[in-house]
Amino acid sequence: MLTLALVLKTHTGIRLAEVGEAVGAVGGLALLVGGLTPFGRRAGEIVGGLAIAVGFACLVIATRWGHFH
Repeated sequence: MLTLALVLKTHTGIRLAEVGEAVGAVGGLALLVGGLTPFGRRAGEIVGGLAIAVGFACLVIATRWGHFH
């Protein structure tokens, strides 16, 4: 974890947070579209849930080690 803390600078943390927010937004949109269409329900839930999880993981990393507050 020490090497991760040394690699992530403030600017990189901000970029990682922006990517995390964008991926989370896409995941929410996938959940919405998957819920509206009868044939895309399962795929929308899988893609949306996975995208939201990855987006929040990026936000946690950016907040903890990327100096993003």
